[in-house]
Amino acid sequence: MGRTLQIPTARVFAPLLRPARYKAAHGGRGSGKSHFFAGLMVETALTRPGFRAVCIREVQRTLKDSARRLIEDKIAAHGVSDAFAMREAEIRTPGGGVILFQGMQNHTADSIKSLEGMDAAWVEEAQALSERSLALLRPTIRKDGSELWFSWNRTRKTDPVDRLLTGPSPPSGSVVVRANWSDNPWFPSVLDRERRDDRRDRPELYAHIWEGDYATVTAGAYFAAALARARAEGRIGKVAADPLMPLRAFFDIGVRDATAIWVAQFIGREIRVLDYYEASGQPLAAHLSWLRERGYADALCVLPHDGAAADAVTAIRFEDHIRAAGFRVETVKNQGKGAALRRIEAARRLFPQVWFNEATCGPGLDALGAYHERRDPDRGIGLGPEHDWSSHGADAFGLLCVAYDEPRAPRAQARPAFHGGAGGWMG
Repeated sequence: MGRTLQIPTARVFAPLLRPARYKAAHGGRGSGKSHFFAGLMVETALTRPGFRAVCIREVQRTLKDSARRLIEDKIAAHGVSDAFAMREAEIRTPGGGVILFQGMQNHTADSIKSLEGMDAAWVEEAQALSERSLALLRPTIRKDGSELWFSWNRTRKTDPVDRLLTGPSPPSGSVVVRANWSDNPWFPSVLDRERRDDRRDRPELYAHIWEGDYATVTAGAYFAAALARARAEGRIGKVAADPLMPLRAFFDIGVRDATAIWVAQFIGREIRVLDYYEASGQPLAAHLSWLRERGYADALCVLPHDGAAADAVTAIRFEDHIRAAGFRVETVKNQGKGAALRRIEAARRLFPQVWFNEATCGPGLDALGAYHERRDPDRGIGLGPEHDWSSHGADAFGLLCVAYDEPRAPRAQARPAFHGGAGGWMG
């Protein structure tokens, strides 16, 4: 029989104390997720002699990147150091068991087989786990009664762990809890001061960091403050099209990567953003089909300068392809060097006039929130926009802002000159 250890547990984690194939906890900073699983690892190792487990991250360059230190602290705090043996790359547990620490990125289909005999696998920072890694791990931990544990702070709805465990059809045998600082009865006062400071100084990041919401902006993103202001002012919500006003579709054309499209209307000084589309590896016809299916067949398609470039397959210009499909087309001329920064400045200037339909623009808003500057780590200077998954939606939105024609008040007509006297009006 193993030793008995009583570890105080926050009520929010109580459902995870019962056996389950998948045990998951997601939420913000200070919730105690990692402390719970580290304590569960120690408790299980003591009560089940021979218990074998692996602690996993997507990338683990050294043991400093792992949960080892936290588990060692739990062992010491509960006064059971005599039951464990610390080795260079592992922790030996009672009855010949072991706790390993590994990075999934280093595993292949062959090397992962070494984990087949594990009783449990705990994935920390699971939001970073790739689809490939998740697909390798799940069938590998196959021992009868084995468990998969996941702890993470949600970043995007499309992250593999979120799709698996918080989507509409989680796997059988899943127990998933959401835990935040307010669920932690031992939440330290020093962290509470940090939390309050973030709520005051970084409101655009607060909900993600502390309340476990999806990340809507990246720290240092170009449009972080503008998006936070738009949300606070109610400009991200339900937006309807005006049936009497023309529609415009603004493209970022992807040849080897994603194509992004924003659909908008200019109504006076108000910019109504109605819809967003993004797809990779699809032909131009698929993008145009989406426009038709959504009721945007009459939209003016506004293309960046490369709309005048020839398609590598057909040698026909993109704008001609779109025009031949029955759409009206306008191509914005190349702005030359510095065009990306000019798009960013135009977007920042116009953001107070923009209203977004949240239900259809979610992925586009995610892209705007993540679009950020590349930094030189040695000199600490900006190197221009980072070209990543977010840049396609951001570039298309920047095109929208560059192409916007601000309405001007009509000039007052000059009154005809009047020369007094009997002569009356003179032309």
